[in-house]
Amino acid sequence: MPTNPKKSDDRPEGDRIAKLLARAGIASRREIERMIADKRITLDGKPVETPATFLTSLKGVSVDGKPVAAPEPTQLFAFNKPTGLITAERDPAGRATIYAALTNALPKDTPRLMPIGRLDFNTEGLLLLTNDGGLKRTMELPSSGIPRTYRARAFGEVTQEQLEALSEGVEIEGMRYGSIDANLDRGSGGKGHKNHWIEITITEGKNREVRRVLEFLGLEVNRLIRVGYGPFYLGDLPRGQATRIKKGDLDRFVSSLKGGRKN
Repeated sequence: MPTNPKKSDDRPEGDRIAKLLARAGIASRREIERMIADKRITLDGKPVETPATFLTSLKGVSVDGKPVAAPEPTQLFAFNKPTGLITAERDPAGRATIYAALTNALPKDTPRLMPIGRLDFNTEGLLLLTNDGGLKRTMELPSSGIPRTYRARAFGEVTQEQLEALSEGVEIEGMRYGSIDANLDRGSGGKGHKNHWIEITITEGKNREVRRVLEFLGLEVNRLIRVGYGPFYLGDLPRGQATRIKKGDLDRFVSSLKGGRKN
């Protein structure tokens, strides 16, 4: 099969192999590019030389010697991640990963899932997982503007006025954070108490953004829970359990994404 069939306008037909493999749930595009560099991906028995290989299907493509199956329909799962788990497949330090917990939390016929973004070791709450690498990448991009909502319990002194000032964004040690919507819970703290519950919504999702911003305000975060990602919420999902997002809800969300990404 030719790897770069031409359209009439001289552009290759199909999609880049990394996009197709990500869509098939093999790995993220960046990870697939590394796999190509390591000669782990072959086409008709020969190593793929470049990520700029255009294909109309994954016929003849193998990863680590195993033929790639046709992409399954996009699925999205919500997982209530407990603290004490690494958002990764394996950890060099031997700490438990989310996949250890997911083994018992997901149906046996669930396809290979990839986390959308990460939650730190000590952060709990809503973690979305999908078998679609393209959807994963789109949802992680800051340019997509998808809101992530957290509830933080923090020790220290803070006012609503200080939190409202975050709507203008803030720069911390050379890192610029965009507009943040933050609000003190009513009755939080109380006289003589310095533990506050704060609800925070961000759209960029930079590394440790919520913790860093609250620490910048002089607060010590002692509990952090993600309760929402886009239109999907943690709700009453039990700790350590997962549930599949209904197809209709997923389809409506995908159709709303910028760029008109197709499911």
